[in-house]
Amino acid sequence: MEELHIPDLIVLAIPFFIVSLIAEGLLVNKMRREGRPLVGHTVRDTAASMSMGLGNLAINLVWKGAAFAVYAALYQLTPLRMGTGPWAWVLLLFADDFCYYWFHRVHHECRFFWASHVVHHSSQHYNLSTALRQTWTPMTGLPFWMPLALLGFHPVMIVTAQSISLLYQYWVHTETVGRIGPLEWVLNTPSHHRVHHASNVQYLDKNYGGILIVWDRLFGTFQPEVERPVYGLTKNLHTFNPARIAFHEYAAILKDLQRPEPLRTRLGRVFHGPDWTPGPDQRPPDNTAHTLSA
Repeated sequence: MEELHIPDLIVLAIPFFIVSLIAEGLLVNKMRREGRPLVGHTVRDTAASMSMGLGNLAINLVWKGAAFAVYAALYQLTPLRMGTGPWAWVLLLFADDFCYYWFHRVHHECRFFWASHVVHHSSQHYNLSTALRQTWTPMTGLPFWMPLALLGFHPVMIVTAQSISLLYQYWVHTETVGRIGPLEWVLNTPSHHRVHHASNVQYLDKNYGGILIVWDRLFGTFQPEVERPVYGLTKNLHTFNPARIAFHEYAAILKDLQRPEPLRTRLGRVFHGPDWTPGPDQRPPDNTAHTLSA
């Protein structure tokens, strides 16, 4: 496999993350004094988000190597080669964004994957620190980018494109930026992503795009920002404990798997959407249901 060396862009961006968080905090305080109804930062929430980000960074020191090995093995298997020229990069950035859309959508629509992604939605605040609130189980994302290696994209290019997407998405986690004109039609913007992080009924499971919003427009998951977002989950966590934030949904899944229900129902609780409930034909008999609710 030809050599291609690109530094880890996320690690290089850490000083920028710190400076921008401080700058945003100062700007939010100024805007709130001027009467803007912004959620703003709190020390405990921001600390929890940063703890999740540091944990994700530490885990990815190992996991990125494992994921890279899988991409490299698939790259060796395929006869296809996209090359490393400018057009290969352009094509890859579009392909990566398409993969990200489906990764993101599946992680909302299937509870097994949601257990990993729910971490990112667990804050009731919306600011740049929210972007750092990342999963400690990034392994669920691997299958969504494996096709890029089989298409002949170099593994280093794949992980670099993933980093570019994450860096782009950092700036959309803010209330300090309004709509940005015609670019709203093409790009994922702070306005679009505020919708994604909201628990308002009309905003649920919308705007999955990473860099581009065109996939949402194409596949019917786009929703403009029309009312003030209420951030967080439909059933919020009331904790700043990083371990609970990271694993609470996995614990809930394990608890559901121990219910005295048919196997089909228990599996449904794992692989259907997070809000799925069994139909009458999948519920336990009335006496069992009464016992469970008592």
